[in-house]
Amino acid sequence: MNYQTFQPNIDLESLISCYWTLEVPAESDAQRQRIIPDGTIEMAFILGDDIKRYTSGDEFIIQPRAMVLGQTIEPFYIEPTGYVNTFAIRFYPYGFANFVSIPIKNLANKETPIDLLFGEKTANELEQKIIEATNSNERIEIIENFLLDKLNEKTTIDNIVKTTIDALLATNGSASISTILKEDLSKRRQLERNFKNQIGVSPKQLGKVIRLQTALKMLLNKKTENLTDIAYKSEYFDQAHFIKDFKEFTGINPKEFLDNENMALSTLFYK
Repeated sequence: MNYQTFQPNIDLESLISCYWTLEVPAESDAQRQRIIPDGTIEMAFILGDDIKRYTSGDEFIIQPRAMVLGQTIEPFYIEPTGYVNTFAIRFYPYGFANFVSIPIKNLANKETPIDLLFGEKTANELEQKIIEATNSNERIEIIENFLLDKLNEKTTIDNIVKTTIDALLATNGSASISTILKEDLSKRRQLERNFKNQIGVSPKQLGKVIRLQTALKMLLNKKTENLTDIAYKSEYFDQAHFIKDFKEFTGINPKEFLDNENMALSTLFYK
């Protein structure tokens, strides 16, 4: 697997985490890969062969070739049908809401073709430019010009939502909403409503995903293999709490995760 990441332009770095590319040669016995929620929203362009996403058991859909992957709160499987060549933009949780007018909650747990978000003519032109570009730097320039144009059309995201996400990121997902809002708990209902519209999941769900990512990175980078130690450093109540959340978002326990061939892609992304 050839996985590379690229940093965004300074004008977009507060909204975009990175651009990434993935190339994998065609394999006759390609394994399904389990994708784990990471708290971000991604726009992806499939430049190689089609990719299946399993909806249940052996049932699957073919992913759109130009799409936005909304927030997810449970793992899912994908499987390449041949050569993998993908270019994608990974937005911070509050980032993508700046570029579209629809509620972000409408994108959750699914792929949305970009023509449904930006209009058929605009989306087709963008996709064609991305396809015809000869390298990643050209694709980044194309998508940044597109996003900067869109950004100029939109108002900035609601401040209370951004403040909440900043606090969750700063505390690796462990900050409680009561702590973030301090004494002004009258804002809680407003926060819950705006958060779901603009981010796609609740503050509590996003906090759980961010905290799990902290634990995953420790596990993958072998900083420690002691689950109690990981649980403590990731702000879980105890090891049982860590294992419960881990299974909720990955479908398996931490010990199984490291040697699972279906986790190769997730391991690559999150390491």
